[in-house]
Amino acid sequence: MAYDEALAERIRKLVRDQPNLSEKKMFGGLGFLVGGNMAIAASGQGGLLVRVDPDQSDELVGSTKAYPMEMSGRQMTGWLRVDAKDVPTKRELTKWVERGTAYARSLPPK
Repeated sequence: MAYDEALAERIRKLVRDQPNLSEKKMFGGLGFLVGGNMAIAASGQGGLLVRVDPDQSDELVGSTKAYPMEMSGRQMTGWLRVDAKDVPTKRELTKWVERGTAYARSLPPK
């Protein structure tokens, strides 16, 4: 499955003013990086892939419709998936974009 280009464009509109922003095709999707750190992506598996503070992962899974990313059968702390149907509005998508970009900005630039 290819990433959702319309979702990628919605993300792009929200991140375009971020300093040190770049885009990179990764994991079959399109990632948006801040300072070389992945912040959010239009996932190749559909929906969003959001990088968050690992200490907040469990809380976000419990209080939102996000769920942990799995790679090779292992849950990846600090990486969450959000289905596209759960971000139908700009307001809902903005919350995830802000979480991802804030965490990426908190990391040392690559």
